[in-house]
Amino acid sequence: MANLPVIVAFGGINPAGRASGHNAYRRMVVDVLDDEKRDSTWTSLAALTGKLSKVDNQWLDAFGQPVDLDSAISALIPELTQSTLIRKLEDNLFDPSRLPFHRTASLTGINLQPLEFEIQKKHLPSPLPLGWTVKDSSYDPEHRLAVSVADNFDVLVKSFREAPVQSAGQLPSGFDPAVLYPSRSHPRALQLTLYGASDAINSLGIDWATVCREVPADQFCVYASNCMGQLDYNGFGGMLQARILGKKVTSKQLPLGFTEMPADFLNAYLLGNLGTTGANVAACATFLYNLRLGIRDIQNGTHRVAIIGTSEACLVPEVFDGFTTMGALADDASLRALDGLDENQNPDYRRACRPFSNNAGFTMAESAQFIVLFDDKLALELGANIYGAVNDVFVSADGHKKSIAGPGLGNYLTMAKAAAATRNIIGAEGLKHRSYVQSHGTGTPQNRVTESHILSQIAQNYGIKNWPVAAIKSYVGHSIASASGDQITASLGTWSDGFIPGILTTDSVADDVHQKNLEFLLQHKEVGKRGMDAVVINSKGFGGNNASASILAPHIVERMLAKRHGKETFNHYKHRNESVQEATKDYDRSATEANNNTIYKFDHNVLDKDSIEISNKEIKVVGHTLPISLKLTNSYEDMCD
Repeated sequence: MANLPVIVAFGGINPAGRASGHNAYRRMVVDVLDDEKRDSTWTSLAALTGKLSKVDNQWLDAFGQPVDLDSAISALIPELTQSTLIRKLEDNLFDPSRLPFHRTASLTGINLQPLEFEIQKKHLPSPLPLGWTVKDSSYDPEHRLAVSVADNFDVLVKSFREAPVQSAGQLPSGFDPAVLYPSRSHPRALQLTLYGASDAINSLGIDWATVCREVPADQFCVYASNCMGQLDYNGFGGMLQARILGKKVTSKQLPLGFTEMPADFLNAYLLGNLGTTGANVAACATFLYNLRLGIRDIQNGTHRVAIIGTSEACLVPEVFDGFTTMGALADDASLRALDGLDENQNPDYRRACRPFSNNAGFTMAESAQFIVLFDDKLALELGANIYGAVNDVFVSADGHKKSIAGPGLGNYLTMAKAAAATRNIIGAEGLKHRSYVQSHGTGTPQNRVTESHILSQIAQNYGIKNWPVAAIKSYVGHSIASASGDQITASLGTWSDGFIPGILTTDSVADDVHQKNLEFLLQHKEVGKRGMDAVVINSKGFGGNNASASILAPHIVERMLAKRHGKETFNHYKHRNESVQEATKDYDRSATEANNNTIYKFDHNVLDKDSIEISNKEIKVVGHTLPISLKLTNSYEDMCD
């Protein structure tokens, strides 16, 4: 019997806000929430972005002045609305109206005379370029040189241009992860890693030391990564730019650029993990690929705790250039064309991503998302919160193809398997009437045709008449590696508040979209907290990286746990869970009051050779209650003498 990977905590940050406590989800459906949840959502965003904080039971504004909370929130709602989700690019990362670049030019002297100029001695290139004659400057011979160039002189002239794409899924305006801990020139994705993973661990409601006392050190696993690597200045970006900018490569830029660094940072600076670690990279399906590794470890019984996540901070000019040149992004000109605007009119940046509608491309975004999984027995023993469970994750390649970025057959396989796995748990009727799809839904013309055909075929094959289809990239954009993490954490919110977020940026479904047996949700759909038994998360990645996951509702998971472990054990669990729920609420309240809970344990409890004791039966590590067993099962016993 396989262990069930139970989702016991989640956290992160994306353009909708903080993930834990369903805060980011609630930003998407804020217009249909009750007054209490709506106010809490806006308060959380105001605190996250530095506009409000609570000190000694008094709410303060950004200038430290006392304010009435209700009045302050009412005044801030328009600003918070405009400074979240997809919107016009701001200038906190770079100025999209003045993108620097170098234009090549060949200089010659007037009337074919040598070109003459002066240069500081410390800036003189070595060796001298051909045709250069150098002598001391008559103006400042101690520090400057006079240069005469007889031939044409090729130079790079610093220039500026306006970005053709000026929409993105940016983190809420005012949120800066770098100020929450000693970031020490960390790339932005690693800053987001620490914030997002801290959010997940803090929302667990169980002290991490308690978990470590119950689980041997080698039965934890961390699978986290990104897709693009760290491409901003503090990572690969700065390293690759250094020579052309006349700067030096730093000692941090190369190692901190690696794609597995999110996992490394979790292990080294947050968890102190000695267990299994890894980083799967699969373009837009990266989160689900990492999730598959984690659930396999739990299902097989080799591990009891898994932390899964991704952190992508790809909003850098060079990445925009790459995707724009591919024709993949919704640029400003295309958005104007969609809405019949002339070149002097601003496009509707907030509707840049329009899944399954007449659209022009996807919208890049930044996001970090993390979930914590326990095996079912540990979840009951510790009284953990149950947000759902991962039934299974399926991965398939595309086979032979012409364009490496083009779609293939792999997603048909993964969706068919995910639907079958879902049916195994909730039955045929449950699949038909109480499941929905959180689609990849990128907002590209190609995706709307190919993914809709896949979903329509699967629905038809399983007898589903109106399979609800959601697409949250219409709110938060496409965060590449973190995209399916955004989908999962948003889907968990449906089981909390009862609404599936609608595709509000889409006015109507495009004519070439396959709609048979599907219900594209163009408005929020109220289904109730127990109206959906499962959701299928779909991801179609560049290069043929396809993944689909079957996620089970918490009420289904509770029913399964009661059946496996018995009603008495489950009743004891419910009692233990009461204090865990209170601790989770306390953390959410603390975060909503703008308290900084980011975990960063630099140079903390560093272990060395004196911290470990090894025998031929077990390994003991200082600080860990349970030993690591060396009584390993021989999987090939039948092949040995």
